Amino acid sequence: MQAYPAESSEAFCEGHNVSFEFFGGVPRSILYDNTKLAVARILGDGTRRRTKVFSELQSHYLFADRFGRPGKGNDKGKVEGLVGYARRNFMVPIPRAVSFAELNAQLLECCRRRLNDRLRGHDDTIGERLVRDREALLPLPPAPYDACEKKPAWVSSLSLVRYRGNDYSVPTAFGHREVLVRGYVHEVVIACATEEIARHARSYEREDFVFNPLHYLALLERKIGALDQAAPLVGWELPEEFATLRRLLEARLRKPGKREFVQVLRLLEVFGLEDVLAGVREAIDRGVISFDAVKHLVLCRIERRPPRLDLKIYPYLPQATVSTTSARSYMSLMAGAGS
Repeated sequence: MQAYPAESSEAFCEGHNVSFEFFGGVPRSILYDNTKLAVARILGDGTRRRTKVFSELQSHYLFADRFGRPGKGNDKGKVEGLVGYARRNFMVPIPRAVSFAELNAQLLECCRRRLNDRLRGHDDTIGERLVRDREALLPLPPAPYDACEKKPAWVSSLSLVRYRGNDYSVPTAFGHREVLVRGYVHEVVIACATEEIARHARSYEREDFVFNPLHYLALLERKIGALDQAAPLVGWELPEEFATLRRLLEARLRKPGKREFVQVLRLLEVFGLEDVLAGVREAIDRGVISFDAVKHLVLCRIERRPPRLDLKIYPYLPQATVSTTSARSYMSLMAGAGS
């Protein structure tokens, strides 16, 4: 048993993937009601015209399908009984979870505990009977079915792609390009040609905007005046050290300091937040406030080598000692020139 945000074709297929993995194989035949996710149309002679998604799912796992008669609940009485059992035993009291992943983990654990139950009229537990039933199951394919909805789309002038009433960002370099959107239950993946260019958590709101701030940094580096008004950066929570670095950069360089700060943020396009944050912290501690210094420190951390900002680590290099020039020395030079 699994829970999903909405009744959709991708949730329908993902439910099959999870079920087959739990059973350890694919049933040779599955009984369905006449859901529109599987049946596009019932013809006059009772023949079902299957949906494209269901046909793909069936071709992937190679199981046979059977359908109950419309309005005849007794055709699948065991299914209705199990739904009622799961509702009464797994959903009462109402489970609490911070995410669907946590809720589904709880429901999956309920299913595993049920394997130890012994039903009336049977000597073996449900789990022991499942072990025997697995001998009749079809083997799982090497990879599960790609449970997603595929739709072509077009990138707008704002580097946004619309899917199911919501807008998702892509890097500005892909503006006005044709893309393919793959909508999963919890993710939206956007590809251009053979390259994946964006991956977002899926929103089930209406007219929502889902931004990745990294997608707009290249544009903001050129149009630095828009840094403080950029909508994609609103709500972007970064560690306090980044704000400190920005204040120091702008205090030293004024407006060019903003551009260097964006360049530091663009390191997140390549490196992880933990590595960049460590570089920013070390740059502040050393008093080397610049993009080049932060990048150098990040690379040194990743490559596990000492930074070259501290000459004490390289004793073999010649040391230069520069003393403060005194006025007396200057006057002696003037006296020598006059004689």
